[in-house]
Amino acid sequence: MQPFNRTRRALAGLAAAAAIAAIAVPARAASPFDGDLLIADRGGGQLIALNAAKQVDWSQQLTWKSPQGIHSRWADDAFLTPDHRHIIFNEEDNQAIDIMSIATGRITWTYGHPGVTGSAPGYLNTPDDAFQLPDGTVEVSDIVNQRVIFIDPRTKKIVRQYGTTGKRGHQPPTLLNAPDGAYPTPDGGLLVTEIGWGHGTTSFLDRIGPTGKLAYSIKTDMSYASDGNVTPHGNVIAVDYVKPGSIEIYSPKGQVLWRYRPAAGPGELNHPSNAIVLPSGNILVCDDWNDRVMVIDRKTKAILWNYGHMGVARNAPGYLNIPDEVVLIPSAWHVSWKKRP
Repeated sequence: MQPFNRTRRALAGLAAAAAIAAIAVPARAASPFDGDLLIADRGGGQLIALNAAKQVDWSQQLTWKSPQGIHSRWADDAFLTPDHRHIIFNEEDNQAIDIMSIATGRITWTYGHPGVTGSAPGYLNTPDDAFQLPDGTVEVSDIVNQRVIFIDPRTKKIVRQYGTTGKRGHQPPTLLNAPDGAYPTPDGGLLVTEIGWGHGTTSFLDRIGPTGKLAYSIKTDMSYASDGNVTPHGNVIAVDYVKPGSIEIYSPKGQVLWRYRPAAGPGELNHPSNAIVLPSGNILVCDDWNDRVMVIDRKTKAILWNYGHMGVARNAPGYLNIPDEVVLIPSAWHVSWKKRP
């Protein structure tokens, strides 16, 4: 979900990180979450559904070619669609959004021109965090085009937009400064994260209501905020995509309510990309460049559960390779991870 030079920097960091031994986390009696985690394993070029026992319930390697002959270059972020039978994901560096059938692994819908950037109808420039809304509309942050767009899935026309195409500024919802995420909120609105590149500004977290009116905008103390989203109690959680990274929870008025930012050791974050508050109140985080996802105890800030080995990127059971998004798929959603032959 973070564009430009990301893979190059990540690969350079992996050479040094490979010497770090895997961190063993003691098992706990209580399950850290109920359901599956859907992980977009960007470096491994795959999507994974993983349960609390660390068993892979479903996976899909992304190896096909586009009609233009361009290979898909990793799923940057992935989310379940409203029908619970498909996964929507964005190829940030390949300028495309895809919807895939869980049962068959086949792509059922695509938007964008693979490998080609643009702002004209049908084109994207660094798409990030694509969602399908309950009415079928596809919503995505189009970072370099400085906009969040809503796409009719049938006509593939843009039917709504926040931000002004090609114009950067912080005046939401009219002007946005590099929006790298726009997560749906329970009231039908969005929580937009503005990175704020190149203007000496900090990152902002903007809550926009269902009618397009700005509810509030939080100026963070992060240098590179990523994937802000609303917590079950109506606050906002986001991560700082740096090393050492942090997780922060803000009140709607911008007060920091909780922060996790170890400066060293097994708990240190290396370019985390997203975090969410679990129903238990604990924190699920995707620690990209440490090649792991973790559940962190909200009260003690101890690591309760993890998958992957710190700083060791590998495509093998028990390992991850630059995971870039993790979300919880509750068991109450009754998602079938069974593949058809």
